[in-house]
Amino acid sequence: MSKFDAIRPFYDAEVNDAILSSIHHPMMKALMDFAFPDTDESVWKEQLNRTHSIRDFQINFAYRAVKKVLEKTSDGVTTSGFEKLEPNTAYLFISNHRDIILDTSILNVCLHDYKQILTASAIGDNLVKKDFLLCLSRLNRNFIVQRGLPPRELLESSKLMSEYIKHLICRENRSVWIAQREGRTKDGNDATHTGVLKMLAMANDESNLMDYFKKVKLLPVSISYEYDPTDVLKMPQLMAEANDEIYVKQKNEDFKTLLSGIIGQKKRIHLHVGDFLDNELDTIAKETTNNNKQIQLLAQALDKSIHQSYKLWPTNYIAYDLLYNTQKYKDFYTENEKLLFERRLEMRIDTHNEVMREGFLAMYANPVINKYKYA
Repeated sequence: MSKFDAIRPFYDAEVNDAILSSIHHPMMKALMDFAFPDTDESVWKEQLNRTHSIRDFQINFAYRAVKKVLEKTSDGVTTSGFEKLEPNTAYLFISNHRDIILDTSILNVCLHDYKQILTASAIGDNLVKKDFLLCLSRLNRNFIVQRGLPPRELLESSKLMSEYIKHLICRENRSVWIAQREGRTKDGNDATHTGVLKMLAMANDESNLMDYFKKVKLLPVSISYEYDPTDVLKMPQLMAEANDEIYVKQKNEDFKTLLSGIIGQKKRIHLHVGDFLDNELDTIAKETTNNNKQIQLLAQALDKSIHQSYKLWPTNYIAYDLLYNTQKYKDFYTENEKLLFERRLEMRIDTHNEVMREGFLAMYANPVINKYKYA
């Protein structure tokens, strides 16, 4: 057995058996009926029967499914920065995290369209507790992040994941996607958690830590949705935090959020691949040799790149002006766009609850604040 067996995706030799074990699952039928609405069930079942690699599954099925989701629930995806990527080169993509499934799925669609290596992607074990979802995630080249472990086990799990990420990039020439923090951003404040960087650094084999992040080709990614399809689902946690209460997730909350992210309306979506941070890494290495301080400075460099590259939509500017009762950004949206956003606000929350209203608006307004603080 490989030491990575507990967290890795399927090997190609395991793919067909995994598909056959899930092919009659009702959720597989629902997924295929959605992705191939004009195709007879016997046709896609036959094609699944003949699928023997993760790449075949991703390109022939997952890619089509995500494209169909985007066609039905968005006004399209735009991109920037992908032209800097070199073919047949593995990267460590680290991005802000808004949607459980779509952040990495859309990145892979774009990578395929640009003829780049698709990613292996981190996913929390809390999201794949159902056997079918675990199987589907492993077919999509997800590797498992184990949550909620005691300190000693968490340390061992972090070391294992760090080694696996390094193995993927340096040995298998496989790109990796990981979020800048554990869990999605709820309040629109995209911030890199140093714990994620410390985990990545555990596999460091260079004399200077910053040289290791060069070695794995660390690249920041910004993803922005004009409308967050799960905005209202984030409110209970934000309200609990505003009231200094401990938030406890409801049963199946993650699964409900996952589905809402997929089928909810997003309008426009933009994905930007940032510049390499080689200059910043060199500066950090010269400034200090203390690893903890280096990690803090790297987190700041990632935040700056992600914030500056974040695509601001009219919804962001409208939310800012409503939240702060100003017309500072009125030239960035139309009156009709403002009315539509206000209608969404009224339909999704109790606007008479000031704490709830402010929390909802801040979710959209904070990216404006974060981007312009670097202006």
